[in-house]
Amino acid sequence: MTTRFRVLMTDRAWPDTELEREILREADAELIEAPTTDEATLIRLAQNVDAIATNWARVTEPVIRGCPGCRIVARLGIGIDNIAVSVATELGIHVTNCPDYCVTEVSDHALGLLLACARRIGFFHLRTKRGEYNLGAATTMRRLSEQTAGLVGLGHIARELVPKLRALGLKVLAYTPSGSDHGTGCQMVSLQDLLEQSDFISLHAPYLPETRHLIDADQIRRMKPTAYLINTSRGGLVDAAALWTALQENRIAGAALDVFDPEPPDLTDPLYCDERVIVTPHAAFVSAESLHEMRSQAMNQVVQALRGERPNNLINA
Repeated sequence: MTTRFRVLMTDRAWPDTELEREILREADAELIEAPTTDEATLIRLAQNVDAIATNWARVTEPVIRGCPGCRIVARLGIGIDNIAVSVATELGIHVTNCPDYCVTEVSDHALGLLLACARRIGFFHLRTKRGEYNLGAATTMRRLSEQTAGLVGLGHIARELVPKLRALGLKVLAYTPSGSDHGTGCQMVSLQDLLEQSDFISLHAPYLPETRHLIDADQIRRMKPTAYLINTSRGGLVDAAALWTALQENRIAGAALDVFDPEPPDLTDPLYCDERVIVTPHAAFVSAESLHEMRSQAMNQVVQALRGERPNNLINA
């Protein structure tokens, strides 16, 4: 049976596409899954589709220009740095995202990583599993209520993290380019002051050309030698080579990373093997509920665009 529309899904991080297909049937659309995410394959498949849905794959300028019938590029996630948005805008193609589907999960994950650093859980776990039962092996731990958390960026996730940090007694500082506290009541400071004063620096900034390596060697030098860097935002915000150098020189206590540049990372890299670094596989966004919400949001946006409606969460209005 021939359908009216075809939708290309570039990639996914979940086991099946039953939910997507069910929603798309409402618009008489079928789902085409890309077998690989290389540009040539996506260009070939995009020639005959009406919409593109992408999780992590790069939807580049050639892919978009090679899709003459495309009405929407829907991001299955929050960040849109993997989509050539300016090209889509030039061609009158909608770009959407799911800006709030995993706010609870990522803020919980950032909090979990902070606690794991503060209580040396990752360090103790690794040492104990290796057969070393020694609580004196770690550096001195301090009470959370005597420490400061610094948030770089105050989007939805960071704003949900604020009360969780305060409930543990942490002082919370924040930095945004605008200086706005977005109603959180956080003490707003410069990035320099945040790095110098915080015991835990948690990154929540978007990944843009101007924020690439926002945390570089110069910024890491501003951090306390007892401080921890936590990143659940985008890997490209951190200069990984500079972070590794700082760890080797004991100018930073450790790090907790859920995101990398590139992804997946080379896990043989000494940075990720260091016992002072906690590593999780871009897992912060995941829960049964968040995945269902993200997939539903993105596919409903596709359906809206295919029907000629203005989709929700339109990036390039």
